[in-house]
Amino acid sequence: MKGSSTICTGVLLASTLLGVADARAGATIPFGEDKSVSVGFGMRGSYSNVENGAPDGSHGSDFNLDSARIFLGASLNKNIKGMFNTEWDGDRIRVLDAAAQFAISPELNVWAGRLLSPSDRANMAGPYYSLGGGYWAGVASRYGYNGGIFRGRDDGVVVWGNVAGGKLGYSFGAFEGHTFGIGSLTDDQARAAGIKASDKPMYAGRLQYDFWDAEPGYYGTGTYLGSKDILAIGLAGRQQKDGVLTTGGIGDYQSWNVDFLLEKRLGTAGAVSVEAAYYDYDTGDVILSEQGKAWSAGAGYIFPIARGSLQPYVRYQKFDADTGIDTRQEDVGVNWILDGYNAQIGAVYSRTKVTRGEDQSRFVVALQLQY
Repeated sequence: MKGSSTICTGVLLASTLLGVADARAGATIPFGEDKSVSVGFGMRGSYSNVENGAPDGSHGSDFNLDSARIFLGASLNKNIKGMFNTEWDGDRIRVLDAAAQFAISPELNVWAGRLLSPSDRANMAGPYYSLGGGYWAGVASRYGYNGGIFRGRDDGVVVWGNVAGGKLGYSFGAFEGHTFGIGSLTDDQARAAGIKASDKPMYAGRLQYDFWDAEPGYYGTGTYLGSKDILAIGLAGRQQKDGVLTTGGIGDYQSWNVDFLLEKRLGTAGAVSVEAAYYDYDTGDVILSEQGKAWSAGAGYIFPIARGSLQPYVRYQKFDADTGIDTRQEDVGVNWILDGYNAQIGAVYSRTKVTRGEDQSRFVVALQLQY
């Protein structure tokens, strides 16, 4: 939530479920004083043309349902709320979020259940609210790509709030963890395999300071589409003793990152945005392919047209794994913003380069709708 304890049509879904102030999707059904149920739907579909993507080595041509989500929210009173969201995983519908939410004040909130644990801006924004919706590739930001139970979610509890006039946001929590790195086992899987390890929680936290306009709430967004002047710096980290469990070894998990966002309105000319982030991942030398350092940077410019706005952007990501294999991705794209984050059409050309591997290019056209 964005620090608000009131409920109105659409805002409950945006603040409680999605955490973006300018979203207007969803509907709320009141049934008493401060009591209501909200429902919404989101989807992302795409067409991709991928170099060497076909079985015969020619260009692959595919249509794909990247995401289909149902958002459900409820309010018992001004202070007690809940969310239940689902996601299509390509084969079946799974629980995405399921959490009880206690809104004591804008400065103090407690959420418990299955949810996104504190991490970098890219992961907290996710595919629906990032610049170009391109963080699913998991090149630099690997919090949502690798770890958690599903789509970066984990079971646990988090305390968060906004203080100092809403300019300083904090979130700290304890979670199940134990799923970091390809090949890593959950705690139950390790126990069944006879692996002896401690069962300590994963601790996660994030601090962010907004020098210009405040960004109240738990989640975040990669760009405000020209609706705010933002200058923000965030610091996030995670740690778990014996957090990486494999049949070949046990390691402590640690990661931290710093991220930056600048967005400045230029009057009727639109707005510019610049983002950057640095990451450090450590799996205790157990899974070297998920251990290393990463960088990302992006820039965009949004300006109005006859219908909606256009937002051209560029982005660069790099993950330098301790295996000596680097993965780099360069994106050049443009978004047609029809209705904020509720209706967008985007096109992006990406070039991915992997050490000792063949470069691969792809062209993707994506549609995003939220109701």
